Amino acid sequence: MDKKKIILDCDPGHDDAVAILLAGKNPKLDLLGITVVAGNQTLENTQRNALNIVQCLGLDVSVYAGCRQPMIRKKMTAGDIHGESGLDGPVFEPLTRTLEPEHAVSYIVKTLIESDTPITMVTTGPMTNLGMAIRMEPRILDKIERIVLMGGAYTNGNVTPAAEFNIIADADAAYVCFTSGLPITMVGLDVTRKALCYPEIVERMDKVGNKASKLFVDLMKHFCKSQKEVFGWEGGPLHDPITIAYLIDPDVLTTKPMYTEIDIRSTQSYGRTNCDYFGYLKKEPTADVAIDIDVEKFWNMIEEGLHLYD
Repeated sequence: MDKKKIILDCDPGHDDAVAILLAGKNPKLDLLGITVVAGNQTLENTQRNALNIVQCLGLDVSVYAGCRQPMIRKKMTAGDIHGESGLDGPVFEPLTRTLEPEHAVSYIVKTLIESDTPITMVTTGPMTNLGMAIRMEPRILDKIERIVLMGGAYTNGNVTPAAEFNIIADADAAYVCFTSGLPITMVGLDVTRKALCYPEIVERMDKVGNKASKLFVDLMKHFCKSQKEVFGWEGGPLHDPITIAYLIDPDVLTTKPMYTEIDIRSTQSYGRTNCDYFGYLKKEPTADVAIDIDVEKFWNMIEEGLHLYD
C-alpha cells in the first residue's frame, strides 16, 4: 500500500505536538516535512517547539519556519492555553536540531511543484503559510490532493461566540484556502470538543511506558490544567491530532458536505466558518465538515501511535 504523502503545517502547541507524534511513525503516512507558523505562540516559540518535539521523538523529518504575521490582521496568540513558551510542561534536552534555511512557504511551493503524486496539506494552526503559498504560486493547486484542517466550527467558537482560534488568527488566509476550489475536510470544534483527555486517558497512555508516552503525559498535564482554568473542563480537548487520525482511518470521523465560507467582513462574527448545514443557500458544498467522532477509536489510535515508538 502506498503511503499518503502529507505536509504538516502547525503552530506547536500541545495538541500540535501530539499531531506530530501521531504522524511521525505511522506506516500509512509519509510525513514529508513540518512547516511552522505563528499562532499558539510567536514564530520564535513555535519553531523551537517543533524542533524540540522531533528531537525528543527521534524523528527524521525537516522543520521549516514560515510566516510570523497573519496576512492582514494583527497577530494574536493563545498563551492562556499553551503558556509563555507555547509548550509549557515538558522539559526537553538541550536543542541540537536546527531549522532548514528555506522559508516554509517556499518549501511548500517547491515540494508540491516537484512532486509526481498529489500531496495532502494538513494545517493545525492559522492557515497563513498555505494561503501565502497558493497566492504565490497557483500552480500548486493541481498538486494538492486535499486540505485537512483543524479549524472552525459550525456551532460555537472558542475565541468569540462565532470564531475558532485557528481561523480568526488569520481569516484572510483561511478565505484563500476555502475559495481555492480544492477538496477540504474541516475538523472543527464540533468534534474536537468531544475528544476530551480526561485523567483516566492520561493514566492509560502513561502505562505505554516509552518516550512518546512520557511526552504525551507531560504535555497533557499542562494542557488539561489550562483548559480547566479557561473553560472549566475536566479534560482538555485534543483538537489537532484528529486531523492525522482521520488520514490514518477516515472512519474515525463522520463528515457532511456543506457550503462553507469564511467571514472576513463583519465585526461581531469575523473569523466564523459559516457552514450551510441544512443547505439553505442551495450552493455546491465547498468542504466536508466533521460532525461526529468515534471517540473510543480515536483514543485507541493514540495509544497505538505511542506504541510505534517502542
